[in-house]
Amino acid sequence: MQKNEQIQILQHLVSLNSVNGNEAAVASYIQKLFANHGIDSKLIPYAPDRSNLIAEIGSGEKVLALSGHLDTVATGDPAQWEFPPFDAHIENNQLYGRGAADMKSGLAAMVITFLTLADQKTTLNGRLRFIGTVGEENGAMGSRMLTEQGVADDLDGMVIGEPTGGNIVYAHNGSLNYHVFCQGKGAHSSMPEKGINAITNLIKFVTAEATAFDDAPVSPELGPLVHNVTVFNGGEQVNSIPANAELQGNIRPIPEFDNAAVIKRLNEVVDRLNAATKATLKLHVDYSFKPIISDQHEPLIQLTKQIADAEFGHAIKLEVIHGATDASEFTKSAHTFPVMVYGAGEWSAAHALNESVDLDQFIHVQHVYQQLAEKFLA
Repeated sequence: MQKNEQIQILQHLVSLNSVNGNEAAVASYIQKLFANHGIDSKLIPYAPDRSNLIAEIGSGEKVLALSGHLDTVATGDPAQWEFPPFDAHIENNQLYGRGAADMKSGLAAMVITFLTLADQKTTLNGRLRFIGTVGEENGAMGSRMLTEQGVADDLDGMVIGEPTGGNIVYAHNGSLNYHVFCQGKGAHSSMPEKGINAITNLIKFVTAEATAFDDAPVSPELGPLVHNVTVFNGGEQVNSIPANAELQGNIRPIPEFDNAAVIKRLNEVVDRLNAATKATLKLHVDYSFKPIISDQHEPLIQLTKQIADAEFGHAIKLEVIHGATDASEFTKSAHTFPVMVYGAGEWSAAHALNESVDLDQFIHVQHVYQQLAEKFLA
């Protein structure tokens, strides 16, 4: 496949608006590409206009998975973009658009790998599995659904195609999102003693949360646990004591202070405040993704590094990131397998205004995927 054809596939993927949904359009486009090259695939619906996609080539017991999510985050104000976010505009060898880095460049490179191997009739001593997921950016419901259906139960390795700048990410934090709801009692603002101010009492949680994890250990791989209150809402009218308020927070767990420990600590804070105030605080955990650490010396990681070093002409790095990926769901499988994150585009470009990917890097990463498939399943 010529370079211009590869770039056209990436452009088409970026032009499809799959912001927090509508993954069916992306899945259908990829499925048609697969069909045109003789590759069978299966759509697995999650909800209306939202479908996962599974495909496989080769034969044998050993299985390598290339996985990517089909959705993107929101664009923000399109008027602030240098180029419209779904135009997939190319300038100075950069392709601009929402999802260009996170992660339609990785997705396109994985798809192109399948098409090329199929066209070349490459013999694989094992199976190469494509896994396209819905909703990674807002709950990872696709990878959760597929894991429950057993898609990871026979894997010997997995590559998640998030943007890593061509470097290998062998570990990342977990991610835990939660709500705290506060129930107070409404009253006229001239008589605050008749009510219970939900905002005032919820602020007590914000204050307590700031130091609640001071005793958490520091991970030698991932560093400190990171925690933030990020959304706060309360009150309806300026001359009324608010009866309700709520907040949201995000925490990045580490293996040394994992998701269960985080949830336990949050509950302890809520229980302590409830015992000391007339207001009622209630915790709800929205999403809980565990941290991932693979051994840097895993054959999958070392083979990828060997290939990437040669492809890029310099030693690529082994790194960690503090975001979370679908790997947190796939590794909930009872089956244990190595997983790494490897893709085109800079991690700093993900979710950013004027998101872009370097096209040479995109082509290099596709070559690495292809050689990895050929050698891992040699």
